[in-house]
Amino acid sequence: MTLRDEVTELLRALLRLDTVNPPGNETRAATLLRRYLAESGVPSELVAKTPDRANLVGRLPGGDGPAVLLMAHTDTVLADPDEWRRDPWSGDLVDGEIWGRGALDMKGHVAAAAVAFASLVREGVRPPGDVLLALTADEEVGLDFGMSWLAREHPDTVRADFAVNEGGGERCVLGGRTYYLCSVAEKATAPFRLRLRGRSGHASDPHTGDNALLKAAPVLEALARLEPPRSMLPEVQAFLETVIGEAPPLDVALDRARALHPLAGELVAPLLAATLSPTMIEASRKRNVIPGSCVIEVDCRLLPGQPPAEIEALLHAGVPGDWEIEWILEEQVGGTRSQIDTPLWRALQTWVDRVEPGSRLAPIVLAGFTDSHYLRSAFDTTAYGFFPLRAMAPQDAARLVHSADERIAVDDLEAGVDLFRHVATTLGS
Repeated sequence: MTLRDEVTELLRALLRLDTVNPPGNETRAATLLRRYLAESGVPSELVAKTPDRANLVGRLPGGDGPAVLLMAHTDTVLADPDEWRRDPWSGDLVDGEIWGRGALDMKGHVAAAAVAFASLVREGVRPPGDVLLALTADEEVGLDFGMSWLAREHPDTVRADFAVNEGGGERCVLGGRTYYLCSVAEKATAPFRLRLRGRSGHASDPHTGDNALLKAAPVLEALARLEPPRSMLPEVQAFLETVIGEAPPLDVALDRARALHPLAGELVAPLLAATLSPTMIEASRKRNVIPGSCVIEVDCRLLPGQPPAEIEALLHAGVPGDWEIEWILEEQVGGTRSQIDTPLWRALQTWVDRVEPGSRLAPIVLAGFTDSHYLRSAFDTTAYGFFPLRAMAPQDAARLVHSADERIAVDDLEAGVDLFRHVATTLGS
């Protein structure tokens, strides 16, 4: 069986397991993966905070070079079968693509990492440094069953100098040149609630109460008008220098990116400032009761290093009314970064040189969150997001993640195996 066939069959089996989080039940996937590795004579271990939410970890001993971690998560978001053209848990192989919830995010990555790891062990490869494998639970919700828990309670299973995770790898043609995106940093997740006060009453007589829900309208309008202060992150500057040839002034950077290609504009737009997106609202729970309070929940993403106090000052200056703010998390999550000029960057670039001569890596910052944050925070690991997506346009991939009809090309799975083998055998050599 070829590695292409091997990764195809492993992914199809993984997609047939429902690991929607919550509740997760990632032990189903971890057990399947341990069985697959054992069939190749590859030792691995299940490490779990609770029996139903296991993480799989393994280690291939190497030389004295830097240790590299191949990491991915086995949980997925929800899928509504009524929205899909095929069963979300079918693992169907159709026209060179494998369908199912998690194909892109990120069981395809899981399968490729497992096959790369197993094949290296089978071949008796001694890499320059240790190669670690961590296929973990609970990335989508983050209730401390997966990477956060491992990094704290079982650090030796995931401590590495370098790590390859999700969040990049898309092939893009911008301004006539080909680039592969590599995520080197991420914004911080800092959600909050705005609570508006009123006085409850009977809905049959609106004059008896002070309707807190009505006070939400000007607040929402003000949130839509807010313009957080802009700044040029060094990673965004590096991206613009790579694809444009220079870093334009901050006030025209977005226009210059859009002029190069709409995709470049889409990548840059959320990275020049914090973003605030109202997503949920709650008031009365009964139709005939005027609400005495109203809560607006806002998804807030901060630039790396940006303190929440800056957002509070922005809100007080630009949002009218009498409201109270409540930060949902005890501390912001994410907002970490890794350096660009590293041996891992060079290893990825040599792979890109081999598969598509003349193309270049381009650094990006993720507007979302990944488990790379925990490794950077705990061990100062250089963690990048990179999984090659060459067969599918980046706009199509972005549209399918967390959405209906998610699928991945077998060609990209095969490329992923090749990439992980390349990094494991060349990093530090």
